[in-house]
Amino acid sequence: MALIAQFSEDRPVSVLTAGPELFAGFKRDIEIITLPNMIGAAVPTARLYAEPTPQVMHCVPLGLAEMRRTMRLILDHLDDRRSGLLVVDVSAEIGLLSRVASVPSVQIRMHGDRSDIGHIGAYEAAVGMLAPFDERLEQEDYPAYLRAKTFYTGGLCTTLTDVPSKQEARRSLGLDADRELIVVVTGGGGAGTPYAPLTVAARAAPDALWLTIGPTHREGHETDFSNLRELGWVENVTDYLAAADIVIASAGDNTIHEVARIGQKLVIMPEWRYFGEQVRKAESLVQLGAAISAPRWPGDFSSWNDLLSLARSIDTDAIRSIYAPQAAERGAVWLETLVDELWAS
Repeated sequence: MALIAQFSEDRPVSVLTAGPELFAGFKRDIEIITLPNMIGAAVPTARLYAEPTPQVMHCVPLGLAEMRRTMRLILDHLDDRRSGLLVVDVSAEIGLLSRVASVPSVQIRMHGDRSDIGHIGAYEAAVGMLAPFDERLEQEDYPAYLRAKTFYTGGLCTTLTDVPSKQEARRSLGLDADRELIVVVTGGGGAGTPYAPLTVAARAAPDALWLTIGPTHREGHETDFSNLRELGWVENVTDYLAAADIVIASAGDNTIHEVARIGQKLVIMPEWRYFGEQVRKAESLVQLGAAISAPRWPGDFSSWNDLLSLARSIDTDAIRSIYAPQAAERGAVWLETLVDELWAS
């Protein structure tokens, strides 16, 4: 949506998605094609289920009517609209389908260990890749020939609210102006922040106020402490991030860039993701000096205090530098220029 909002008004845009509700209220004029939701669709027979997945693909079960309808809808739409460019959000299979259908594609890049032939095949089939992050965060093992066809927008953050000063944020939230504040944030992509390690953190640093934003995961044996509060989903995430002294977060793209936009001291606790996406992203951020990271949630007082001591010493210049206010505009210009160049007679 951030990219589409920056396209020229006269540029026809269509979105093929299994989640059309995500675009409710989107003001830009677009055509939405609703795809079947294939998640959880059952393979009809044990024999079909037993067929191995080819190495060039990642998720291609056999016998699914929902998958056939999805591919048919995509191909029919590309053909009906004589589409000039298909921007593919991650899926290697759709990228390969686009090439087979003779439609130029652009792959959205993500971090991770993606040297398998499925990913490499999709990258090679694409006319370009769009990376919504700073080029300095690129992995050293990403092949040079693929890097040459990748456009780096700089750090793309979809949050546009004004960033208050720390003092302003604390006043608006009714928080102590001087007490150390540690904000732990996670989005909806995983199981939530594990709460048990935070109970140890609250005891390890009792003078600090610990606030959790987003979902948390309890194991059932936790003891609550007065300096540890669960806030759940909040509307004004920016205020809490701005009010913090230290932010502890997963390595989701938008989360990282929200923290970078404010310029906070960041501790990354990578969540499990396919192909090690968050672990590799955390490694890139640590190498740049933009954050520190831990391999696992600390379970004792001294480990928490060591981690917090490192966090307090972070220079925030590096993390500020990875956020690019014009990232969406730059990405949109690149995409529009690319499709025009491809079809110029």
